[in-house]
Amino acid sequence: MLKAGIVGLPNVGKSTLFNAVTRTRKAEAANYPFCTIDPNVGVVTVPDERMYVLQKIAKTNVVIPAAIEFVDIAGLVKGASAGEGLGNKFLTHIREVDAIVQVVRCFEDADIHHVTGTVDPVRDIEIINTELVLADLESVKKRREKVAKDAKRGDKVAIAEDAVLAKFEPVLDSGKLALSVQLTPEERVISRTFWLLTDKPTIFACNVKESDLATAETNAYVQKVRDYTKTHLACEAVVISAQIESDLTDLTPEEAKAFLKELGVDESGVGALIRGTYHLLGLRTYFTAGEKEVRAWTIHAGDTAPQAAGVIHSDFERGFIKAETVAYDDLVKLGSVASAREKGLYRMEGKDYVVKDGDVLLFKFNV
Repeated sequence: MLKAGIVGLPNVGKSTLFNAVTRTRKAEAANYPFCTIDPNVGVVTVPDERMYVLQKIAKTNVVIPAAIEFVDIAGLVKGASAGEGLGNKFLTHIREVDAIVQVVRCFEDADIHHVTGTVDPVRDIEIINTELVLADLESVKKRREKVAKDAKRGDKVAIAEDAVLAKFEPVLDSGKLALSVQLTPEERVISRTFWLLTDKPTIFACNVKESDLATAETNAYVQKVRDYTKTHLACEAVVISAQIESDLTDLTPEEAKAFLKELGVDESGVGALIRGTYHLLGLRTYFTAGEKEVRAWTIHAGDTAPQAAGVIHSDFERGFIKAETVAYDDLVKLGSVASAREKGLYRMEGKDYVVKDGDVLLFKFNV
């Protein structure tokens, strides 16, 4: 299962958000730096209203959503790349995740200490990114030194590695993220072996106060984050209120909906954050739907029908014959598989079919 790491400066709401996202109280949330030391890990279900629409069509009581893992990582401080705070530990934990959720504080509160003394989300982002860039630059330089001898001897693997590292080094040296380097598909495969921190896809979570959630789009801090991330990082930013999400943890779905309505919002920000992270990881969903259950299955964007079948069981992929396929929108519009079949929208697809997000599939196989 792919992992998304929740990172940020101390006291920006990371642990509170982790508890809300995972609907647990696993992470200690306290008003002092480094209350999180060892990372907390939780499995998170991906909100998807399509499952409940399919549930009515399939006439089943069982719905099983897709899931990803979230990791709550210790707060980073300036100088982390040189070992300040929990720097080395922090960087190691980030290296182990597949994507980053960077939480930035977008609210004033005299009772909650900010590690720098003032609230400035763009400065906070730059502090974190600078430390990650410095750590990556050191890693790249060490790696180039390591492969230099083999490259001089004509080793093809070392030559290929050094060529990709040579693209990263000047970009990192200029303070930019590794993610901004343009690579060919072949070079991208090589780059994954470097485990660079700033080569990981990132989404920003703007943490606002409970009273500001309904008007977050006019929040000056949120606007600054959105402008900065769009202009400089080409990343998405979503709005959440970690404290509200924490309060929702103990409520039933009906109570939570009523509570959010009182605040003037339709949906929990965590839902948007989880879905955004899911797509950031390059993940997509297809469904199986029958009287027994409706289940959301996780695949990577671009996966073929046999690969999608293999998510259910390796025998499905090994003995794949065909996939009976209908698009979610077509099935919902027509109301049943029988109607979709009559309209010619229920299709048979072969081994080369690339599964689309929302496809409803039934696999035929033989082993």
